[in-house]
Amino acid sequence: MTRPRGFAPWNPQKKSRALLARIEAVLAEYEYYLPLTIRQVFYRLVGKFGYDKTENAYDRLCETFNRARRAGLISFDAIRDDGGTRFIPPAWAGVASFKSSVAHTAETYRLDRQSGQERRLWVMCEAGGMVPMLSAAAAPCGVPVLSSGGFDSLTAKHELALEMSQSMALPEVLHLGDYDPSGVHLFKALVEDVGAMIGALDGNVPLFTRLAVTPEQIADVALPSAPPKKSDRRSFDADFTVQCEAIPPDVLTNILRDAIVARRSPEATDNVLTQEQRDRAELTEWVGQ
Repeated sequence: MTRPRGFAPWNPQKKSRALLARIEAVLAEYEYYLPLTIRQVFYRLVGKFGYDKTENAYDRLCETFNRARRAGLISFDAIRDDGGTRFIPPAWAGVASFKSSVAHTAETYRLDRQSGQERRLWVMCEAGGMVPMLSAAAAPCGVPVLSSGGFDSLTAKHELALEMSQSMALPEVLHLGDYDPSGVHLFKALVEDVGAMIGALDGNVPLFTRLAVTPEQIADVALPSAPPKKSDRRSFDADFTVQCEAIPPDVLTNILRDAIVARRSPEATDNVLTQEQRDRAELTEWVGQ
């Protein structure tokens, strides 16, 4: 059969309608954390409804999303996938649009919210699709969220090392990744590679903290697991694996938020926010004049 193209009507059969109802329940439950990745929805279906945890079941879910989104049954905005990169040149509709943009910039002016803190934080996660969700928790504190972009990216490591080496505060990376051979070795390579680069750049010795997935979280949250892939022969202490996206979005967000807050000085935060408000008022008045 020819695969659907464009916006295609769809009259799903009974089995697909039942799956759609469960998908909609998951999206409604985590509306605050949208967009989710399909794999996040998959693990919530496994944990909440006992959906089959197999590659065939995941492929079926992907196809269901494909048809449902094309048919307008599920919003395109509810799901995030990072299959492409876009660059849009800046432009305005006219003078009025430019003035509005300048006014908005003044009204939303922000200082570096990590200024004055004893530690300067970075967050890294394996799955690029989770970056927007994690950023919602990290952005209020001025903490950047990066995707590790696969098993190894020398460019990403070098850029991170340069940033961290310029920090006067103690640099620390909070890492969220899969509990499997690739995830464990990715974290180990990150620690060794970035640490060695920062040492050569004469920067402060950084800290690297594994926030997720940990063995304790697997037990406490009752996360679904799978055996290690036979093709992956790297050393690994467990006979099962757990994906980071298996952690419910609200739980994962709270893990990150709590870790950031625990490392921040309330006094330094108040000083930055107070100065930010003063600067914002001054800029807004200046733009108005």
